[in-house]
Amino acid sequence: MTTLDARPLEASPQIRRIAHLVPLLTLPSGLWRIGLVVGLPLTNAEVGGFWMRVYIVSLSLVSEGAALMTLGLVQPWGEVVPRWIPLIGRRPVRPLAAFVPAIAGATFLTALWTWVFWGMAGSEFYDYFNGVQSVIVTACYLPLLLWGPLLTAVAVAYLRRRRP
Repeated sequence: MTTLDARPLEASPQIRRIAHLVPLLTLPSGLWRIGLVVGLPLTNAEVGGFWMRVYIVSLSLVSEGAALMTLGLVQPWGEVVPRWIPLIGRRPVRPLAAFVPAIAGATFLTALWTWVFWGMAGSEFYDYFNGVQSVIVTACYLPLLLWGPLLTAVAVAYLRRRRP
């Protein structure tokens, strides 16, 4: 193979599946928050006024958007900037430009969700929920413990695939 024929290696099927799993992990917590906003009885606490509801919906959308960015580590747009982006379209993405934010995000997410679940286990957190509500909130948020480690696996695979 000559250098003209050289193409970036594709992500393995296992890494592709992991990358596609990440947005699905964030979906239950986002749907739970949307359920709060529309008035489902998911907590004993008050949800708050208009701006709190806007914040809750925004948090759900931003979380899901961030999770979807994991796909960039296994898709062509994670290797070459899409042409429709002004000024930098069609330029190759430097591997560290994708890897460093991904690892930083994965570290943050791992620390955040570990801290949240550690705090949930021994606090008055469950005072805001009855029995069924506490099972639902736990089931919706528990998958978030995997977000950071899975993002790390996909990011490391991305860097290994892209580095000479």
